[in-house]
Amino acid sequence: MPRGGRLWLETTDPLAVIDIPAFCNENGHLLVETEATSDGHRFLVERG
Repeated sequence: MPRGGRLWLETTDPLAVIDIPAFCNENGHLLVETEATSDGHRFLVERG
């Protein structure tokens, strides 16, 4: 995926609210949006 490309991640893992922001921070990506869903969470990540 090119820099600036965006990807929606959907998960049922309750620890994803910790793991996904940490992943973005450690790897230079931008967490654009986070949403709670009926089954878990949804994250919009932009590649850094």
